[in-house]
Amino acid sequence: MHILIRRYKPSDQEAIEMIYPDAIKEHINPAFLYAMSQPLHITISLFICIGAYLLRGSVILALISGGAWVGLVYFCCYEYYASYVRKRLCTDMKDIPGHYLSNPDNCFWVAEAEMNGKRRILGMVAVEAKDDGDGKRHGELLRMSVLSTCRRAGLGQQLAKTAKDFCKERGFTKIKLSTSSAQRSALAFYYKMGFKLVLVNTQSGRPKWLVWMTRLKILYMEKIM
Repeated sequence: MHILIRRYKPSDQEAIEMIYPDAIKEHINPAFLYAMSQPLHITISLFICIGAYLLRGSVILALISGGAWVGLVYFCCYEYYASYVRKRLCTDMKDIPGHYLSNPDNCFWVAEAEMNGKRRILGMVAVEAKDDGDGKRHGELLRMSVLSTCRRAGLGQQLAKTAKDFCKERGFTKIKLSTSSAQRSALAFYYKMGFKLVLVNTQSGRPKWLVWMTRLKILYMEKIM
């Protein structure tokens, strides 16, 4: 399969709006498993089940109460990523030409291939220039997404290389990105590409209660050019 990585065109918008939510929401289940494996949530789950049983002496009530708590945790993990997608589709990704292509230091690419006789968008990545404040600039890697059916085919590496070459060409000193603690495969990929972890925190722009429920952290990484 021959893959062509090119600059975004307005005709790509519909495909972009399908691939991006699919790629981001793929992290919901791993995030849920991560949250439920945390000692705090294990303790709360046991406390709710035991408490409900002692209160009414009903195994069924204990199971329902525990299930309700687990369901709430899953909803929070869903909302953590779904709210992020909604925000992105209403901001920079709503006007990709204006946000990424009107500035020569920004860019947005799509990966395209011919499948069953038709050209199809399989992935995307963007770079946005940021000022370091000391006369130097870096590129921020954004919107890295690959169609779930096309994983492990080297497409992500090609997209990342395209972004890296662009940053080098523009004279950026480094490339930065952020990901969540539940995105283990993405984290392994970025390590493989030469990125290093530089900061971990919980400041993600989501409500504090949502961060507390999901137990997710934001990982900031960078690669020196």
